[in-house]
Amino acid sequence: MQHTFHVDLRGIVDLLSRHLYSSPRVYLRELLQNSVDAITARLAADATAPTRILIEPRETTGDGTLRIHDTGIGLTEPQVHELLATIGNSAKRDEFGFARHDFLGQFGIGLLSCFLVADEIEVITRCGDAETVVWRGHADGHYTVEHGPRREEPGTTVVLRARRDFDHWLGASTVVELVRHYGELLPYDVRVGGEPVTEGVLPWHAEHPDPQTRREALLRYGERLLDTPPFDVIDLEVPEAGLSGVAYVLPYEAGPGDRARHRVYLKRMLMGDRVEKVMPDWAFFTRCVVNADELRPTASREQLYEDDLLESTREALGAQLRAWLVRLASTSPERLAAFLRVHHHGVMGLALHDVEMLRVVDEWVEFETSEGSVCLGEFRRRHRVIHYTSSVEEFQQLAGIAAAQGIGLVNGGYSYHGDILQRLHRLDPGLVVRRLDPDDLATRFDALDSAAELAARDFLATARETLDERDCKPVLRAFSPASLPVLYLEGKDARLAADLRTAREEADGIWGELLEDNIAEEDLRARPLLVFNHRNPLVARLTSTLDARVVALSVEALYGYALLTGNRALRPAEVTAVNGAFLGLVEHAIHRGGR
Repeated sequence: MQHTFHVDLRGIVDLLSRHLYSSPRVYLRELLQNSVDAITARLAADATAPTRILIEPRETTGDGTLRIHDTGIGLTEPQVHELLATIGNSAKRDEFGFARHDFLGQFGIGLLSCFLVADEIEVITRCGDAETVVWRGHADGHYTVEHGPRREEPGTTVVLRARRDFDHWLGASTVVELVRHYGELLPYDVRVGGEPVTEGVLPWHAEHPDPQTRREALLRYGERLLDTPPFDVIDLEVPEAGLSGVAYVLPYEAGPGDRARHRVYLKRMLMGDRVEKVMPDWAFFTRCVVNADELRPTASREQLYEDDLLESTREALGAQLRAWLVRLASTSPERLAAFLRVHHHGVMGLALHDVEMLRVVDEWVEFETSEGSVCLGEFRRRHRVIHYTSSVEEFQQLAGIAAAQGIGLVNGGYSYHGDILQRLHRLDPGLVVRRLDPDDLATRFDALDSAAELAARDFLATARETLDERDCKPVLRAFSPASLPVLYLEGKDARLAADLRTAREEADGIWGELLEDNIAEEDLRARPLLVFNHRNPLVARLTSTLDARVVALSVEALYGYALLTGNRALRPAEVTAVNGAFLGLVEHAIHRGGR
């Protein structure tokens, strides 16, 4: 036996208010939308039909109600029963259930949104020469239908009687604000209490005497929307989506994690001013205002429905933003430099995927290098092999040393920098880019002659014994700058060996046995290097010192100095050893001074 569903209207209204619509304010958007669709339908049959929407707030009606009149196509009595009392139906659907192209409404639930602010909705409507029909719906779920006095012309009037404590939603100030917010760009004559509220033309389609005047007008419009003067304005157009509009470049930095929200109109009715996913993710430095005829809204009509058309639209808008950047680079380098000072992160994020933006970054974005702040294009013309560090601290430690050895070093420790460097081969196939391994840097240092090596034999023996507890290997070389006495270098092999040793020490049971069986001893032998600089006067004197205790204390102190200058954290045992070394050296100096 078949049964029909029974719908709890109050429950449906609660569902709409809590989960579908973000605010009761959307009730006026839905009323406007229904009126616009009714007028559009009548125009399709009669191009000379009037196109008026008159809204009377409760102050105008005088009886506490809000009325909205339209000169649209109206409804017959069967349509009233079918469309106003059946949740999920819509006058804008064809026989296959798809929304027809020229209408805003798609879900047949717009009128229900009025129950967010009203306990009773009255619809007075006439279609063509048919009789006037009066439909009254109540929030408790029942409705009545009767014939009313004949209207002078086809159209519909909706009357709302406010719910308790919701009178302000039907008041003049709120209604004017909401109608301007949602409907100011509608192509029809919309009035509140007799006062016109629509502008009738899209700001980016308005005629101006010359391009500069147009640009200034659009920048003023953008300033009104952003509450600050935009950096620039970019025209947008995607014909297949029926989309036109403008993108405003923000005058302040917006991070990749910021949620870009845009102002979107559908068929000139405002869908929302916090719509996401309109522009590509990398375009977080823009805010756009667009009108689209073909894009589809979600059920709440507050976001766009994710489909192939929206995806292709985003791609087209991204291409137009890229074209603007490239054009700026070729026609106004000063403006591009100003833009990059604010939005270089966004451009670099784009450069990871787009060769043209990679060219912009290569020529215009300065990177920290061993030769100062330099654009990559200039730096790679000087160096055919470019090394980079993976952290800012490592760059700070090694930049001066690399410069002294003639190595082209770039700081790759910031967001995108390392990835950008790895992509430079797309612009310059012969360029070699590799991450700097500190062990490789040590091979660039000069070895000592045999006499100096022999004289330093005892020093190195003491240094090895002292550093053995630190899992560190002493090396004596000559390098610039001479002012640097010692350098701590931990290559990738040493880092891997340290990780393996730690894992083996902390593992127990079966995991410990597995690691013991599968880690080769040669994989554990690599150690960080403590490179002593023989060109440094202090180190040169230390290598000829005969007092082994002084050498041991000095090596321990220089080890701590190397870690600190390399921005490395000292473990508790190292702090204790370094403190002891300094105190020991002070004691030695005092003892010698007292003799």
